[in-house]
Amino acid sequence: MKRQNVLVVGASRGIGLEFVRQYRADGARVVATARSDEGLAAIEALGARALRLDVARLDSTAGLAWQLDGESFDTAIVCAGVFGPRLPGLQAPTEAQFDTVMHTNVLGPMRVIPQFVDSLTPGARLVVLSSRLGSIGARTHADGGLYRASKAALNSVLKDTAISLGDQAVCVALHPGWVQTDMGGAGADLTVEHSVTTMRSTIADLVPSHSGHFLDHDGTPIPW
Repeated sequence: MKRQNVLVVGASRGIGLEFVRQYRADGARVVATARSDEGLAAIEALGARALRLDVARLDSTAGLAWQLDGESFDTAIVCAGVFGPRLPGLQAPTEAQFDTVMHTNVLGPMRVIPQFVDSLTPGARLVVLSSRLGSIGARTHADGGLYRASKAALNSVLKDTAISLGDQAVCVALHPGWVQTDMGGAGADLTVEHSVTTMRSTIADLVPSHSGHFLDHDGTPIPW
């Protein structure tokens, strides 16, 4: 069986680091990114190649392509993201809050994805970690509006990526579920291990007809 080659963008902790752990446990070769020394050390401790990357900084993202020169990935997962302020209803964020969330959750992927698409194998899987909170069709309440707006925008970026890449890659937005991370809290429904296990199964089962879709961690479609 061919050894998998996986790229995980944003793997210092939580879901991203668990992707690294599980793929490495299955024998995959993994390249993963983090901003901090602690994150880089955690990645290396799992036997993966660690690259320093801050998706919110142009001077950092612009150098990713040359760091990946010679690499070839069957799967690429963009995990980097922040929740930002938990604002109710129509309360507007400050400019600084808006810039932090939108630069990380939207502009970051827009900058990073073009840096690694030339490293994707034909028919590769390209995944962005979105959130059901970004769904407009499934929305029933308005709290956390800045985060919701950022994930709706990320979904748009994913759809454009799928159209642009065509048959080169199967591109999907995945909702990891409500997960017990620093963002999701201890009372969330899913452990990190369970979320990543089900997402990996969903990723493995992707076919070309899935490209451009928004899916739950178990593969169930979510309305845009």
